[in-house]
This record gives sequence, C-alpha cells and structure tokens, in this order.
Amino acid sequence: MEMQDLKVEYDKLQLKYGARELDPIYNGGCEENPDICFVFMNPTGKNIASNKSWSGRKSPWLGTKNIWKLFYEVNLLSEDTFSKIQGKKPKDWDYAFCDYLYEEIENNKIFITNLGKCTQVDARPLSDEVLKKYLYLLFREIDIIKPKVIVTFGNQVSSIILNKKISVSENRKVCHNIEINKNKYKVYPVYYPVGNGIFNIDKSIEDIKWIIENEINDKTEMIL
Repeated sequence: MEMQDLKVEYDKLQLKYGARELDPIYNGGCEENPDICFVFMNPTGKNIASNKSWSGRKSPWLGTKNIWKLFYEVNLLSEDTFSKIQGKKPKDWDYAFCDYLYEEIENNKIFITNLGKCTQVDARPLSDEVLKKYLYLLFREIDIIKPKVIVTFGNQVSSIILNKKISVSENRKVCHNIEINKNKYKVYPVYYPVGNGIFNIDKSIEDIKWIIENEINDKTEMIL
C-alpha cells in the first residue's frame, strides 16, 4: 500500500468520525527514512487545509502558530521560517508558503502526522475507540516511511500506539519498542505541547532535544 492509498481510507473515515464539512488532514515531511516521526492526536478546523475549498497540501498544523515554536526550539525549523510563521495570520497562509514550510520539514528529515486523521471543528477529545480505528493505518504509514525514531505526544496517543497504559510523566526519555511488519521501531512518549498542554511545552522541548542528541546525532567522531 502506498501513501496515496492511505488517503483514500482517511477520506472514508472522515465521514464516519470527523466533521462532514471539513476534510481530513493527512501528514507531511520526509517519507524516506526520516530521523523522527512525530505523532500528534488529531486535527481541528483551525488547520486552514481542512477547508474543502483548499486544494493544496493537507498537512498538519497549517495556519497555526503555537506548535512551530516546538520545532524551532529543537532546531528542526529555521529562525527565518519561524519568524515568518509568527508574522502571519491564518488568511496569509497560501499554497506556496505551506509547500515552502514542509519542504524545510522534509529537508530536516522529519515526518509529521496524527494518529487520528478525522478533523473536528474544535479541540474536543476523541475516544480511545475512535483513535484505535486509525491505528492500523498509522502503522502502515510508519511501515512505508521507516523512521529511525517515533515520538508520540500525550498519554492517550502513546498508550494506544504502545498498547499499554502510558503516563508520560513516568516515561520521560524512556524508550519503548513496537514491531510492524517484522521491523522494530523505537518509541518515545513526550508531553503534548499545545492546547491544554502548552504549559508542558518546555518539557517536550527538553525531551526531544535529548532524543535527538542520543538517538539521531552521530556521536562517533574521529579522534585526532
């Protein structure tokens, strides 16, 4: 199954679990062995790409500001791009800028997705039952891109993906493992950094920096 095939399935599930007047939000970034796959919860209507009149990419967090501070602070987004984001109102986001942003995300070898792709009009919580309907499709996404590391945001998403009760506060910088199609992946639960979790963003930044340093950066340097 290819990434495009998954979008067909997400469109079907939007009609069941999302707002019918909105489109699902898929994913975006590096699709070939990214360093990190970031998995959030589910999109809301604040994403400008959820509007049915939007014919550009349907990637996470377009038209929003707060989340991009996280990527900037962990050195996965340039100061120039972050500054441009902070200076834009939602109506100022056009197709060209969205592509520009996600080209940078791709070049930085990260992939951004949600467990649930069903867009809601607001940030209402989704039940475990609904999010679990998307789990096998998320695993197919992961199997296609084959990331080095997976970062899961929040207790609910982390628990569903790892199939066990997870409290992020007790699992900071703790590596878990999942197996998908005979491939093993490292998973790190991290505090959810936006919405009600905005007060935990500094902890999220700290843990992601640690993950990058210990799992991604090449520490084998030549000794002169």
